Amino acid sequence: MERECLRICDCAPGDRVTIAGTVRSMTLRPKANVPALEIELYDGSGSVHVVWLGRRRIPGIGPGRRLVVTGRLTQLTGEPILYNPRYELKPLAA
Repeated sequence: MERECLRICDCAPGDRVTIAGTVRSMTLRPKANVPALEIELYDGSGSVHVVWLGRRRIPGIGPGRRLVVTGRLTQLTGEPILYNPRYELKPLAA
C-alpha cells in the first residue's frame, strides 16, 4: 500500500487512515444475521477493531499476523473501528 502508516493513537474518527500492526485477537460475530469477522489490530500505541462484514474468515489472517489496513476510521462506544478496509498481509516474522 502506498500511503504512509499512522500510529493508532494519532488517528481520529472520520480520517482515512493506513495502519500497520499485529493481530491480537480474531472473533466471528454475526451482525443482523450477517457474518462479521472482527480482529483487534495493535501497533504499540493502541488498538483498533477491524470488521469485515459478510466474511467468516480471510485466508492468512489470524492472531500474531502482521497486517496493513486502509480505510475510514469510525468510532463506536469510544472504540476506533475500521469497516471493510483494504488490507495487505505482511511476512511472518522468522
